Amino acid sequence: MHGQLAFLSQRMFNTPLAIKREKAEVVMASLADRLGISHIGRLDGSTISPMAFGAWDEEYESDTRAGRVVDPGYDMIADTGIAMITVRGTLVQKLRSLRPYSGMTGYDGLRQSILSAHADPGVRAIVFDIDSPGGEVAGCFDLADTVYALRGDKPMWSILSESAYSAAYALASATDKIIVPRTGGVGSIGVITMHVDWSKALTASGYQVTFITYGDRKADFHPEIPLSKEAFEAAQADINTMGELFVSTVARNRNLAADAVREMQAACFMGENGVSRGLADAVMAPDAALLALLAELA
Repeated sequence: MHGQLAFLSQRMFNTPLAIKREKAEVVMASLADRLGISHIGRLDGSTISPMAFGAWDEEYESDTRAGRVVDPGYDMIADTGIAMITVRGTLVQKLRSLRPYSGMTGYDGLRQSILSAHADPGVRAIVFDIDSPGGEVAGCFDLADTVYALRGDKPMWSILSESAYSAAYALASATDKIIVPRTGGVGSIGVITMHVDWSKALTASGYQVTFITYGDRKADFHPEIPLSKEAFEAAQADINTMGELFVSTVARNRNLAADAVREMQAACFMGENGVSRGLADAVMAPDAALLALLAELA
């Protein structure tokens, strides 16, 4: 458990995130509670509990010599030629799993699954089954570029089984078509980072931390000290750069003007609202969207 907390903490604090703000706050509060920082907030922890759907199965870890099947990372819908790739929960750069695991999906696993499905002669079309608030910036735009470069060979649809926000939307936008349900959402085209200042809590507990550094900026962003003006400005500059990369990526993928994407100010749009903004192509339930894809393949 402590290892998992360290893993999540490293990926949530002092690192740029393309994640819906409300989700970032929920995970931050949950981690704070588990780390004993009760003044930030208390939750029941359910938001980062292991996933029931699409979880990694140990049988896939073995090789063919043991007589077991090697998981390709996608599921074939019987008699259709459609490969379905699941994108669930918080997105992270490296998870070392082809499937969503413990509430997270790794860009590394997604890349392998996407390339495998694309190379599979039995696959006629690829569906991204997405329900995610987003996640890490690291790895997101490289994967989006990979998906975008595969356009034109096999149809690739993002069928949302509720929402695709932030980094998840960046990936969805790279596919040929985005289908959102009536109560689902798209957008949150922005970047956020969180710095936790523990200095007052440490002082109140009788601790004093002294950093001895070579280089005036070496201790930037450490939680044991307040965030300096220089560190804040450096972080804001990086966030702005990544935000503009996000805007230009979505503008390219969706054939939208960059100014139109920028003016959305990282807002989220539900159902038809997302379609009217050019962020999705149609409002349908997931099963209806699959039937529409089958009709297109016929």
